[in-house]
Amino acid sequence: MIFARKFFRDSGIMPSSGGLFTAAIIGAVYVVDRITKYIVTIKMNEGESIPILKGIFHLTLVHNTGGAFGMMKGWSYVFTAAAVIFIIVAVLYVSFRWFSMTLRDKAAVCLVVGGTLGNLSDRLKLGYVVDLFDFRVWPVFNVADSCITVGAALLIFSILMSSREKKKQCTE
Repeated sequence: MIFARKFFRDSGIMPSSGGLFTAAIIGAVYVVDRITKYIVTIKMNEGESIPILKGIFHLTLVHNTGGAFGMMKGWSYVFTAAAVIFIIVAVLYVSFRWFSMTLRDKAAVCLVVGGTLGNLSDRLKLGYVVDLFDFRVWPVFNVADSCITVGAALLIFSILMSSREKKKQCTE
């Protein structure tokens, strides 16, 4: 028990070494995702659509048993397993790299983990993911999907910037 406590404290998961930051972002993403899905689920039936800006933005309740954009419908168990594996890998990665990560990278990983937890909760509890934001030109999505996308984009940006900086240092 003492080893585990020391490991998590030293790895950046515990509040004494940045874990409060991690918990706050992951928690905020998860709570906002759960609240939006809950409200839509109790107020609407599957397939129902409420125009917010007619023809531009609607709230549409969709039960997504697939992955991104509804691909691979019915493969929820695969996405559930992938989400669990991703969360474990992400926590381990962040645990060992916390102090060398930039604030942007920490926030990005937290957004992805929080979004993954939000969608994983749906899959475990319901067998599908609740999607609700419908811009009519894009597949219906939710807060978790948005956070996963933004977090992944930030990580890609960070990798590209890091690569560019390394190339610049090599040519100097």
